[in-house]
Amino acid sequence: MTKIKSLNDLRAIKAEVEAKMNLRERSDAPEKMIQVKVAMATCGIASGAKAVMDYMISELDKRHIPAIVSQTGCMGYCYAEPTIEVTIPGKDSIVFGYVTEKKADQIIEKYILNGELVEGIIPVNYESIDSK
Repeated sequence: MTKIKSLNDLRAIKAEVEAKMNLRERSDAPEKMIQVKVAMATCGIASGAKAVMDYMISELDKRHIPAIVSQTGCMGYCYAEPTIEVTIPGKDSIVFGYVTEKKADQIIEKYILNGELVEGIIPVNYESIDSK
């Protein structure tokens, strides 16, 4: 962690944190933006979900990809943590398991930017109430 030596250092840190929060919480029209939900229940956090979330926030921001990155509770895939759910406008959500920073980079590069499927997709094994 960087030592704060002046008021300007503190202001710079504040601006950086606010920029990251804006990326996470932009919600004017979330259905028109890429949404990434990171499972941050106890099992997710213990498996490294915090690092994955931080990576997704910083990389999407660096690459100027308009996205909302948020945390969610347990998705029920404890065996595959860390897990993330990615929703691209107009497409069904996809849940990826065993996500590391390397895998997160592949998800951004291949799936989010190019629409290519990436290894690690957890298949849907339920029916929604709307399908009945």
